[in-house]
Amino acid sequence: MEQDLLNFATQFGAAGLIAWMWLSERRHAATREAQLSEAHERLAQSRVALDSLLTVVADNTRALASLEATQRALLAAGAGRPREHAAPDERSAA
Repeated sequence: MEQDLLNFATQFGAAGLIAWMWLSERRHAATREAQLSEAHERLAQSRVALDSLLTVVADNTRALASLEATQRALLAAGAGRPREHAAPDERSAA
């Protein structure tokens, strides 16, 4: 590698070496930019998936809270009444 660089520098001089270094830096910068773009795209997709998940969790929480409130209301309404579907020995014990 050093021999190739030395041959390149002697053939094209300092200006050629500077141009080669600039082109190398640009190539690496383009690679870094592509990597950053890919990472940004993955983050954007993850954010959409996370938003969807949080929406589902919120909906499920709301549904469970509603179910709990309904069950509590049913229990409160039925607390003073005898159970109609109880077995005969359970009715006599109550």
